[in-house]
Amino acid sequence: MENNKLKQNFKKLEEIVKWFDQQKEIDLEVGLSKIKEGGKLIKESKHQLQGLENEFEEVKKEMNKEI
Repeated sequence: MENNKLKQNFKKLEEIVKWFDQQKEIDLEVGLSKIKEGGKLIKESKHQLQGLENEFEEVKKEMNKEI
């Protein structure tokens, strides 16, 4: 489930970048809104990745105990 959320966040970030790339002139209010949204997505994704890394380390520790 967390993996799906991470994929969704990356997809949304990709859409934001694409939006900026397609603009000839950027409306400041819309651009700022997109930047804020991107910042939230990055922060959330970073937190999710940290959680996955922690899970991986726990699995690794358990595997080393069994050997």
